[in-house]
Amino acid sequence: MRSALPKVLHPIAGNSMLGHVIHSARQLDPQRIHVVIGHGADAVRERLAADDLNFVLQDKQLGTGHAVAQAVPFIQSDTVLVLYGDVPLIEVETLQRLLKQVGPEQLGLLTVELDDPTGYGRIVRDGAGKVAAIVEQKDADEAQRQITEGNTGILALPFARLGDWMSRLSNNNAQGEYYLTDIIAMAVSDGLVVATEQPHDAMEVQGANDRKQLSELERHYQLRAGRRLMAQGVTLRDPARFDVRGEVTVGRDVLIDINVILEGKVVIEDDVVIGPNCVIKDSTLRKGVVIKANSHIEGAILGEGSDAGPFARLRPGTVLEARAHVGNFVELKNAHLGEGAKAGHLTYLGDAEVGARTNIGAGTITCNYDGANKWKTVLGEDVFIGSNNSLVAPVDILSGATTAAGSTITSTVDKSQLAIGRARQKNIDGWKRPEKIKKG
Repeated sequence: MRSALPKVLHPIAGNSMLGHVIHSARQLDPQRIHVVIGHGADAVRERLAADDLNFVLQDKQLGTGHAVAQAVPFIQSDTVLVLYGDVPLIEVETLQRLLKQVGPEQLGLLTVELDDPTGYGRIVRDGAGKVAAIVEQKDADEAQRQITEGNTGILALPFARLGDWMSRLSNNNAQGEYYLTDIIAMAVSDGLVVATEQPHDAMEVQGANDRKQLSELERHYQLRAGRRLMAQGVTLRDPARFDVRGEVTVGRDVLIDINVILEGKVVIEDDVVIGPNCVIKDSTLRKGVVIKANSHIEGAILGEGSDAGPFARLRPGTVLEARAHVGNFVELKNAHLGEGAKAGHLTYLGDAEVGARTNIGAGTITCNYDGANKWKTVLGEDVFIGSNNSLVAPVDILSGATTAAGSTITSTVDKSQLAIGRARQKNIDGWKRPEKIKKG
């Protein structure tokens, strides 16, 4: 990776590779997850620490068998599933099929058919087609290297046998390491059946050892996420230009244009339209919401039929009620717009409560921060705020009130009043403009 960051912490779709593996493992309802860590152990532990994880330190990296041996003293379940922290796309359904193969006299091995198995251990089968052993690439002879069935390293086995197999591992091989794969031959010798399963997609078991492979995993993840959304009723203008970096729930007849990024936990209801180049993070879009191009929505709830953009920015704490409108170059933070309220252009509303049907003129800002504390602006229903207003919080503007363009509002405006808060204009006759002083 050529990076200070441990390999397993490099991200795929906003989550570390190891994070993806742990997420899949959790969905299997395990008794315990043991994470064997070595290089960058402190960083891995700090980033992923959780109550259901037991981190086991492997001081010296002496191979996969040695890694598993470090975890054996902590295992208490009947079945052990071995996964790899740099293989992030493994599907839960694949693992469930593999686990069904495990019994007292049988273990499950995940293999994969590859056009080019270079680098993979080869699955050696006997004349009856049963698995006899796994031979690593560096230890394989020419005939074995022609085998196209490769070992993924992922296996499920009865724990009762594991201790014995670990004690019999040897590092007498080309790399001087303890191979976990050697237990396959031991299992066969002990009379156990090695049952195999294969992933539906070979990319499920693809690891990443460099940035190129990381990018390939990223794009495959995104295409897979896109296919799942399209199957649920989403139209993606171009699945190759769409990214999911979190958990997305969608309704039907959703339209998503190009270069849209969905981050965190996003809920999108029926008939939502998202324009190009938008980022939606930790937000809920109710039925019929329209997000226009180049908008950034974070920590917001948009009510039914509301719309935002183009070039809108809705920051955490923003709520738009039904049919509220936020236009171009409008920024909202911790602001609540009532039903049918409008902020059409070039506006900032922070720490604000805006009543139903209130209209905010272009260039309006709430002055909500005094350098130490935040203060609230409250606008009632059917308020009309003129263009280029500064609303100095804390301030209340009651229902039906109007403020004139260019005003600075610092005190309460009662119902149906017109507030004008601007300096009187003065025109000076014969004004001579300053002239630029000539140099030299």
